[in-house]
Amino acid sequence: MKVLLTGAAGGMGLESLKQMTEDSGSYQIVALDLDSERCRERLKPYERNSRVQTLFGDLTDAAFVEKAVRGCDLILHVAAFVSPAADYHPKKAMEVNFGGTRNLIEAVKKLGQNDTTHFVYIGTVAETGDRMPPIHWGRVGDPIKPSMFDYYAVSKIAAERYVIESGLKYWVSLRQTGIMGPAMAKVRDAIQFHNCLDNVLEYVSDRDSGRLMCHLAAYTENGALPEEFWGHIYNIGGGPSCRVDTFTMYKLMYREIGIKNIDYVIDPKVNATLNFHGQYYLDSDKLENYLHFRSDSMQYFYDAYLKELGAAKPFGKIICKLPGGQKLMGTIIKSTFKKHLNSQHGTKHFIDANMEDHIDAYWGSRKRWEALPKKASQMDHFTDWDKVIPIDHGYDESKSENELTLSDLQGAAEFRGGKCLSEAMEKGDWQSKQTFRCAFGHTFEASPRLVLEGGHWCPECERRSWNYGARAKADPFFAQVWNPLHGPDEMREYPKEVTELDV
Repeated sequence: MKVLLTGAAGGMGLESLKQMTEDSGSYQIVALDLDSERCRERLKPYERNSRVQTLFGDLTDAAFVEKAVRGCDLILHVAAFVSPAADYHPKKAMEVNFGGTRNLIEAVKKLGQNDTTHFVYIGTVAETGDRMPPIHWGRVGDPIKPSMFDYYAVSKIAAERYVIESGLKYWVSLRQTGIMGPAMAKVRDAIQFHNCLDNVLEYVSDRDSGRLMCHLAAYTENGALPEEFWGHIYNIGGGPSCRVDTFTMYKLMYREIGIKNIDYVIDPKVNATLNFHGQYYLDSDKLENYLHFRSDSMQYFYDAYLKELGAAKPFGKIICKLPGGQKLMGTIIKSTFKKHLNSQHGTKHFIDANMEDHIDAYWGSRKRWEALPKKASQMDHFTDWDKVIPIDHGYDESKSENELTLSDLQGAAEFRGGKCLSEAMEKGDWQSKQTFRCAFGHTFEASPRLVLEGGHWCPECERRSWNYGARAKADPFFAQVWNPLHGPDEMREYPKEVTELDV
């Protein structure tokens, strides 16, 4: 078996390659990444491995992609232009994330491999965006809702739609969560302050992500993956031991250097309260039951964080034991945040420059920002983390897939504020496209798989803008993930500066 691994020199890709080469399987690996000094250096240790062929080029080059795809039985499409870099370069994010995915799929088709090549797309938790408490539990099929200004998510959503509707016989979309490990411990960017204090994530480690890819390749080769695994969307999550809220995570991290009073280091006025992706998963066990990849807990990240601190940990502990030491240490740490907070995407910059659209997106309004306390200890933090508010998907999910009828689809469309215009559908057919109209009058085609399992809806609405306030008033399905966090007067529409049609 021949396996193409894209993004092989990246965080998830390199860990995947490492574990795949240590695996006892006999499959051959084409390790693909950009032709750069960094990528060549990171892949150099594998050049003498008889199972590995290193390949350097750009996924936006269709001719190069066709050569890479030829003869491949399994494509693990890990490569992506990710945040925070994607926040600064939206067009490049779309070119790489959507354009690269499209090139891979079209190459598979052009080569006549659409019934044989197994295509694995790595999506993202960012597709469903802000799921702050009390709607912090989610699953596949919940509304697609990328956060405002998150062009990484926008590009990945467009790419996932393309994958699901590709017509390939064997595909899956695996929505990756936050990847914890040494790389996460090194992040220093304004995006740190977009992550809300009461936000949650069910993380997964880089090692477990690599193990997931390794097992996927091995199980595909030895036939251990059942046929029904393919043609679906899954959430990647590390399980209960990897679930944490941001405030608790920060408290644990700062306590390691001796800061017990969190007020010395966290300023609620510079942390967003809305508009950042994250959720706990109701369904992440589903993928674990297929691929058996979980081994790490949040402790793995805390250990990586302490290693990154190095000598700063004992230094901090000494300082914090002195009178006024915690406050001094907090002041030192906060001073390192200033350049990020005042940068182009810094939350303090949004406020100081009175960027009304960003203020509305990240806090709801200036009034809501002004109401925030000056101390983290004065915040009314959410605590009922185990409470689940289920999201209704608008059809009878207790029925088996082969029982899906046109009537089910019509009811789901009405629940989304629209209408299913198709007059006939073969019972149990999740793949054939049907015709819909959204609440805003756009007519489009989509498969039941895309709409019901993927949570996607109108592509025209998705392309034009973030029109969430208006959509929530017309779409009961979407209102479930908007109204609990926003007031009825939050009607700002945010135009998008790039779409997949620009690529």
